[in-house]
Amino acid sequence: MPFDRSVKIAPSILSADFADFGREIQAIEAQGADWVHVDVMDGHFVPNLTFGPPAVKAFRRHVKTVMDVHLMIAPVDPYIDAFADAGADILTAHVEAGPHIHRTLQAIRDAGMKAGVALNPGTPADAVAHLLDLTDLVCVMTVNPGYGGQSFIDMTAKIRALRAMIGDRPVHIEIDGGVDPGTAPLARAAGADVLVAGSAVFRGGSVDNPAPYGDNIRAIREAANAA
Repeated sequence: MPFDRSVKIAPSILSADFADFGREIQAIEAQGADWVHVDVMDGHFVPNLTFGPPAVKAFRRHVKTVMDVHLMIAPVDPYIDAFADAGADILTAHVEAGPHIHRTLQAIRDAGMKAGVALNPGTPADAVAHLLDLTDLVCVMTVNPGYGGQSFIDMTAKIRALRAMIGDRPVHIEIDGGVDPGTAPLARAAGADVLVAGSAVFRGGSVDNPAPYGDNIRAIREAANAA
């Protein structure tokens, strides 16, 4: 995974057809997705249940780009090796999910994955100030985690603060929640380079009619690049 700050669109398969994940993943990649974003929720840290390591391992067979696994679970540490075995390229844990996020990031890297740290909307940027040398990605939640299809919460001041803190470190800033062609330019102008989008990518298309996926991805990318 060579590092660059170009805009990357990471469709969240939480908005895909659950009965046809393999073809959905193949379709979004064929239509221009840069990464595939997998939201793992435990019904405890967030009010929803989604995927465990066996499902993520099944997705891996279809992902040809980057599998970006976002853990919205607590605790995280007991599951790190399972998600490494499942094939995650990037594993992101929430700073709010446990008392030892520094140890968690070390363990993710030791397991051979890129390490991400996520911030809920109510968590300030400086919560990760002392983690940036252990981090490959900071995920700024622009919705309260747990459900897809929510409206964007403006976190541009937090993104700008992170961009300044990161400096020249090879750390991505990812935005997750409510991303569409209207909100993508705000995030990009503030310093984000990875844009997670669920319903805004999958809206209007299907595995049998994937062209709208490509149209939606291009619209988000073009809007962000125009910022």
